[in-house]
Amino acid sequence: MAITDLIITMVICLFVMGVISIGAGAYILISKVVGKEINTIAAETTKLAAKGISDEISGLVGNASSLIDALNQLVRTTTGIGVFLVLTGFVFIVAAYYLTIHIS
Repeated sequence: MAITDLIITMVICLFVMGVISIGAGAYILISKVVGKEINTIAAETTKLAAKGISDEISGLVGNASSLIDALNQLVRTTTGIGVFLVLTGFVFIVAAYYLTIHIS
């Protein structure tokens, strides 16, 4: 196996890893962030907070507020993971392109 064959194998592996990483990141961004469960929990929490305000139950409002904050943090974390995977995929593809150009 020559050096050129090794570099071509590395290019193919980097490109495939990049495509898989971009696909996984896109899947996470599309499916996990826009999940029905998170939207349902957020809607129910809003109703719970409104009921707590109308019934003057301060503990209920505080807990509902904490739950909404946790949901926001969950969405931000999931979005961050998806964006990281997409950017990592692009870096892999650029590295594969760079290696392809410098094969001589």
